[in-house]
Amino acid sequence: MKRLRFATARQVFEAFPPACNDIESEPADSDPMAFIESLLGGPTPEDAVGFCAYMLPRREAVWWACQCIRASNQPIGSDDLKLLELAENWVKEPEEANRKAALAAGMAAAEKRPAAWAALGAGWSGGSMVDDPERPVVPPNYLTAQTVRAAVLTTLAQAATKERGKYLAASVQRAIKLVNLGSDQG
Repeated sequence: MKRLRFATARQVFEAFPPACNDIESEPADSDPMAFIESLLGGPTPEDAVGFCAYMLPRREAVWWACQCIRASNQPIGSDDLKLLELAENWVKEPEEANRKAALAAGMAAAEKRPAAWAALGAGWSGGSMVDDPERPVVPPNYLTAQTVRAAVLTTLAQAATKERGKYLAASVQRAIKLVNLGSDQG
């Protein structure tokens, strides 16, 4: 059974206005799954990644980014593995301590590689963006989607040119699987 939060693709854009800047295709009143297929077949198939990042709920989006990073043919160093583990810990147990740990590690990452973006996606999913209880800064509702999009697209950019189309399609299929079958986080 599909677990869609939105009845149409346009509703995704309405819920997250920054998606209009991240996705070149115009919003449509079509089913989100049909819209994804049209994006994949369109002039900018990478838009499908952005749309999936916005369409998925935050936990599923972070989980999706982690799966995409792990499924790439790129070597994952120990620092990046730690970042992925922190993001995945928050997905499995979305408690404040896990969110803060992912946020701190993502912010401390010297380079914002895909795993750092995934950790920041978890860290910016709620709570405060800063470690100041006196002056909390609530992250905008679209920030997790933007960081997840960055994680998946930077992983795609690291792939060999001839492998990018296959990686892109596989990544989008992972998102569709999360929608169709529910989260397989554990």
